[in-house]
Amino acid sequence: MKRNSVPPLLSAAAAGRAGAAPLNPVEVEAMHLFVQLSRALGQPPSVAEIYGLLFVSPHPLNQDDLINRINLSKGSASQGLRYLLDLGAARTVYIAGDRRVHYEAVAELRNLAARFLHQQVFSYFEDSGDRLERLGDEAKKLSGEQRDFALTRVKMLKSWRRYARIGPPLQNLQHPGGWFAGRLHRAQAQPCH
Repeated sequence: MKRNSVPPLLSAAAAGRAGAAPLNPVEVEAMHLFVQLSRALGQPPSVAEIYGLLFVSPHPLNQDDLINRINLSKGSASQGLRYLLDLGAARTVYIAGDRRVHYEAVAELRNLAARFLHQQVFSYFEDSGDRLERLGDEAKKLSGEQRDFALTRVKMLKSWRRYARIGPPLQNLQHPGGWFAGRLHRAQAQPCH
């Protein structure tokens, strides 16, 4: 099996037995694409399958639709949907006359990237104050160019921690470069000896 290939998801026959519509080729390929991406990000394949199906679905889906069409357990579906909602990658949708909760994918890449970085990367900086202070103290003990470089990096880490604590400002999420792009540009502009 090639590195980027993914085993088949739910076959048409299996989907039919489950009482769900079989997955069409576009749904299968989208789910495979997001499973590949999830591997690079260290996320569970079931979350990627859910997002992939929501992403290409023209109509919101409920949890039972996802369970039956992707062949997920109720726990995996519930946990995956909760993760996607928390990340901002999915949202709930009201369907008149149906008491079940329906979901649709949020497809704005800037928002997803900013929230993913905040939850999965920057959150690790939130309780790093003491370590950063120790790192700064140790950097001050160095000499010359090594000291200057280390102090520049400590300053950068402290700024990342500040951003982790405040999160992306909502008004900047819609900015053409996005919150993270602006921060990345500023961080890259810092002189690194």
